[in-house]
Amino acid sequence: MAILEILEFPDPRLRTIAKGVERFDKALEQFTKDMIETMYQAAGIGLAATQVNQHISLLVLDISETRDQARVYVNPEILSTEGTQTYEEGCLSVPGIYADVDRANSIRISAQDQFGEKFEEELEGVHAVCLQHEMDHLKGKLFVDYLSPLKRQMVRRKLEKQRRLALRETAGAAL
Repeated sequence: MAILEILEFPDPRLRTIAKGVERFDKALEQFTKDMIETMYQAAGIGLAATQVNQHISLLVLDISETRDQARVYVNPEILSTEGTQTYEEGCLSVPGIYADVDRANSIRISAQDQFGEKFEEELEGVHAVCLQHEMDHLKGKLFVDYLSPLKRQMVRRKLEKQRRLALRETAGAAL
């Protein structure tokens, strides 16, 4: 398995809209395994293919405490929503930033697994929030898009500062 590079905001590739998956083959199966491994390595609970610069409609989730119940959603669609909830979200593509986002409390979805088998599911709570968050990635949308322009600019500046500091530390360690 391979650990994939996760794109970070404001990388424009994160704005690419994913295309539906039509071929369910060994390459897709391996890519799914790599995504799950990458999600676990990054200590995330969800990862969309867009975040690793593959613009196909595929995402993985694992909200379990034991971190051994990864779920794969290919070509996911929300069929219905109910209620609203506010949840403090973070994102592997926007490291260290958290903000409250309003989302549907429960959703009914249809999707396929990595082998092409279709299924429907009703999700609620954190599972519903996470799936909606990852589906936004497939549409080229990030959770920071729910923030005001001022807060979004503050996030951008904070991330740029974090990157500059990381580069300095790396350069200092190389000496």
